[in-house]
Amino acid sequence: MGRRFGVLGPVTAWDADGTAIDLKGPRHRSVLARLIVARGRVVPVSRLVDDLWTEPPADAVGAVRTFVAALRRALEPDRPPRTPARLLVTDGPGYALRAPTDAVDAWRFEQTVAAATTPPPKEAVVRLEEALGWWRGPAYAEFAEQAWARAESRRLAELRLHAVELRAEALLALGTADRAAADLRAHAAEHPWRENAWRLLALALYRTGRQADALDVLRRARALLAQELGIDPGPGLRSLEADILHQADHLDRAPGTPAGRVWERVAAAYDRTVAPDSRARLESTTGLLRSLAVTGGSGLLAAREHRVAAIAAAEELGDAELTARVIGAYDVPAIWTRLDDPGQAAQVVAAAERTLTALPAEGHEAAEARLLATIALESRGTPLARGPRAARRAEEIARRLDDPALLAFALNAAFMQCFDRTGLAPRRDGIGAELVALSARHGLATFEILGHLVRLQARSALGDFTAADRHAAAADALAVRHEAPLVGVFTGWYAALRLDATGHAPVPEVAAAYRDAAALLNGAGMPGLADGLLPLALLCLRLRHAMPLRAGLDADADTDWGPYAPWALPLLLLDQGRRPQAAEALRATPEPPRDLLQEVLWCLTARAALTLGDRETMARAHTALTPAANELAGAGSGLLTLGPVSAHLADLASALGHG
Repeated sequence: MGRRFGVLGPVTAWDADGTAIDLKGPRHRSVLARLIVARGRVVPVSRLVDDLWTEPPADAVGAVRTFVAALRRALEPDRPPRTPARLLVTDGPGYALRAPTDAVDAWRFEQTVAAATTPPPKEAVVRLEEALGWWRGPAYAEFAEQAWARAESRRLAELRLHAVELRAEALLALGTADRAAADLRAHAAEHPWRENAWRLLALALYRTGRQADALDVLRRARALLAQELGIDPGPGLRSLEADILHQADHLDRAPGTPAGRVWERVAAAYDRTVAPDSRARLESTTGLLRSLAVTGGSGLLAAREHRVAAIAAAEELGDAELTARVIGAYDVPAIWTRLDDPGQAAQVVAAAERTLTALPAEGHEAAEARLLATIALESRGTPLARGPRAARRAEEIARRLDDPALLAFALNAAFMQCFDRTGLAPRRDGIGAELVALSARHGLATFEILGHLVRLQARSALGDFTAADRHAAAADALAVRHEAPLVGVFTGWYAALRLDATGHAPVPEVAAAYRDAAALLNGAGMPGLADGLLPLALLCLRLRHAMPLRAGLDADADTDWGPYAPWALPLLLLDQGRRPQAAEALRATPEPPRDLLQEVLWCLTARAALTLGDRETMARAHTALTPAANELAGAGSGLLTLGPVSAHLADLASALGHG
């Protein structure tokens, strides 16, 4: 029948196509939830009456039968009249839900977690990421505190926490301690009584070379347990602290990687067979550069450098079609709107423009679309007017040719040119949804990851962290399966943002989570993302909590604010009591670039203008931010936030005397 049931969040049901089934009112959902709790056993009508009402009405039994009849119609709409139900069955004195184990998300989740210790770590991470992505909120959300659901809801919540820790152990076994640390920081802060969470966090920090931070975590756990519960840490925490102090050898154990014998043999055969100056070698190089780029770190830096050299070599041969293939084959998904190397990007754009002009007029639409998408991607965040037009034209061609891989590349370009004003998170969410669906159908793994990250950003902007969690989990699972380590940088930052935005931890804990996330950027090869990001995140955090900016920000002359210095400077000067200099700095502040952080930079400008009474700047900020009234400032980046845009708009409106 294909019916599926969800209780890891609000109680719901879906048909075979994944469409939500209308379950009528709360009493109907309550009956369904109660039967799912029973796990296929019969629940007598009398028990259902007692569970549904504190003071049952006179015809409670009849009401239950009415609810059941309505549920049967919803769940089995094609069942002929007067034929027995197959899902929600009558059995003796009551009813039972006869659904297979894989039809209920909570039952599937139990099975997955129970089996997670058996497979190799990589497979375990994939399975656990997928299973954690099934959670849409608290188990049996609307009924979690009902007497009949309370124990099951709490058991599932405990099982979810266990799954998070199993995933962390698998990540540690894979040697990805930095990713594990980023996830565990938020987990330990939200569940401070779980000693295993603190143990795993300390171990992850130690394996990333942060021995002092690891010991600090263990000491904070010890203090917390003593102050709040009056107990000492268990043997696991005590022994780990001793092992870290003595730098025990076993703490560094992580599996190595097998030698690439097949790669070595194929590479040697290629070198022997293919002439050094052949065009085939140049095109093969481009494919290798694409794979190299998604490895991150030095691989990404090397890929960018050699890409420019490969394009130059292709142009020297005077073959426009070859050059178009070399340029267009580098369809590496891009999620961040600030370029890592603007100079290199400008060279690529110029080469793509020259190649477009040189291509024959007929028969090269796919190559044209790839060149246009490249222009749109490599001109992101710049005032080049050609970018939006190039993205639109590339998408038009890709749709007409019905080429999935080309369309995915063009949609990436469309995403990068989707920042012409604030408040466009819903539009980007739509692009992300199409990318996920298209890529899943056609096996385009890197673009499927991109789609999930785009949706993570967009749902965060809209304050929908439940959906953002699902996309983070899906992206992480795909990243493990397809060896895309850079994904963990973005999901690690998202974990810190979520901890910040949801208010589940004190400011020092959130600040530590942001610093853990920033550590993921060390050596990642993404200066366009890394430069100035941590100071900006900490600035927003302290502003939201009305805290002095200098303390805890290291806001002195040595702080590298990167590209965000013009927007931070007026506020830092105000924090130092230097109003004239702050006013001068505000007058020199440019309009924010049209990218993922434009809302938060406008809000910083608005804060300074409000303090200084600069009505002209306040009016400009109010106009710019109005389209984003339903978003969280900065959260559309998936990295940080300055709180609801609506609050900033209200302050501006009040100061400007708007009604």
